[in-house]
Amino acid sequence: GALCEIPEGYKQPVLVSGTDGVGTKLRLAMDLGIHDTIGIDLVAMCVNDLVVAGAEPLFFLDYYATGALNIDTAAAVVTGIGRGCELSGCALVGGETAEMPGMYEGEDYDLAGFCVGVVEKSEIIDGSDVGAGDVLIGIGSSGPHSNGYSLIRKIIEVSGTDLGAPMGERSLGEALLAPTTIYVKPLLSLFKAVRVKALSHITGGGLLENLPRVLPDNVDAIIDTGSWEWPEVFNWLQDAGKVDRQEMYRTFNCGVGMVLCVAPDDADAAIAHLAQHGLNAWRLGAMVSGANRVELR
Repeated sequence: GALCEIPEGYKQPVLVSGTDGVGTKLRLAMDLGIHDTIGIDLVAMCVNDLVVAGAEPLFFLDYYATGALNIDTAAAVVTGIGRGCELSGCALVGGETAEMPGMYEGEDYDLAGFCVGVVEKSEIIDGSDVGAGDVLIGIGSSGPHSNGYSLIRKIIEVSGTDLGAPMGERSLGEALLAPTTIYVKPLLSLFKAVRVKALSHITGGGLLENLPRVLPDNVDAIIDTGSWEWPEVFNWLQDAGKVDRQEMYRTFNCGVGMVLCVAPDDADAAIAHLAQHGLNAWRLGAMVSGANRVELR
């Protein structure tokens, strides 16, 4: 454990907590012997969930469980965790390494992450004042991030595809293991420049299931599916797995890692601000009167 002082400047600080893992993306990392980026995924899944409430991450802890501890593998994983904390501006204050023979096969391991952040009470982002006419802005993802990997692994198995097959300028395996984008620092900067009404981290369930969680019951989100092109890896997943397009949107982020909602007059400024911080952002859609549904057009 650790002690943490609330940063100066907060009048009514509210602590925000989150915990997550990386699912069966971990199995793919173990199969490929690539362990130095999965820690970034672990941090990203936690801190991206915190920032949707407007929170600044403060500290992170990890849990590493294995059947037989491989020091080099564990060091690579923790290096990735440290890198993720650096990218999100939070402190890695500790963790637990558990060696449990009989619980895991050989040197297989599992990960869990835990993060705590803080937000000013008056600045919590909860989506309550989203209204018809507001603009949805999409922010690009680096790939599938850390969701949908049970289906991904099944597609690989059934299609018999070699993970070394080219996928753009890298291999398919590298494309599938691309670390989850950490959006924290650009978004915290954006909050100071533009009023963001709602934020949705697009994880398991895709656009169709994540967006309704952060929107009021009296609006619908209209998504312009022609406003962006899917990254190549998603086209491969759909073709190789013969996955229905609607199911793709329900399972994967399909190239949209984060969605934010702003007033129409703030949309261009928000997109420009995110671009200045290296993120690909665009007008994804709009809000209309409705009943908390997502419509793909």
